[in-house]
Amino acid sequence: MARWLLRGAVRLPENGTDLRLPTAPGDSRPRHVAVIMDGNGRWATRRGLSRVSGHEAGMRALSSVLDGALEEGIEHLSLFCFSTENWSRPHAEVTALMRLAEGAYDFFGGYVDRGIRFWWQGSEARLPSEVVDALREAEERTRQSRTMTVVFCFNHGGREEIARTAAELARRAVTGRLDPEAIDESVFSRHLPLPDLPDIDMLIRTSGEQRISNFMLWRAAYAEFFFVDTLWPDFTGDHLRALVTAFMTRKRRFGAVTSG
Repeated sequence: MARWLLRGAVRLPENGTDLRLPTAPGDSRPRHVAVIMDGNGRWATRRGLSRVSGHEAGMRALSSVLDGALEEGIEHLSLFCFSTENWSRPHAEVTALMRLAEGAYDFFGGYVDRGIRFWWQGSEARLPSEVVDALREAEERTRQSRTMTVVFCFNHGGREEIARTAAELARRAVTGRLDPEAIDESVFSRHLPLPDLPDIDMLIRTSGEQRISNFMLWRAAYAEFFFVDTLWPDFTGDHLRALVTAFMTRKRRFGAVTSG
């Protein structure tokens, strides 16, 4: 018997069972899907491997998810890869994650011919200059692509992002470039890092944890949440497609009341 992996209104079966869900009426696919790619370490531990091996397996799994997102017509795919809190992890693991980030273009550059554009979302604080340079290079070398934007959230923290934006608005107000009375949600959004990135429509977290861990707090305000038990290295494009279909069956009210 298949073990169901999605808690809540929709149930998602394991690999090896039918992942197709009823097609929702109309086309209400999410523009912006965000994924907290959790469970690499547990995946490796269960197999007697190092946590570093788990992260490497997680990068391999990403190819299938990118394929699925492209096929679903997702415009923006944000990936939570390394948080501002992850510096407390073992040194060897942090070093390995830095090495994976340095190879960002080697990985995502293989999708340039399919129209993937790379954006980095995160703070430069504490990052080695080689990592910052590699992430900026990946942005520059893919900037002409337009089919789908992949947002690589590396050394990212939702609170840090909000605080950094508030500091920028304060600097503008102090120097007379911005009237403090004019600051509202729209103005704040325009001063966030990556101001052209829309709010998250659909947020997925793998591994069974049910929290968002300081991820894109501002843009997740009205996201639909999907928490699945599948560990990230086992998550596939088929899982993503099934969840997108599940998303399309939800009624999004944004605080309003709808009829029916």
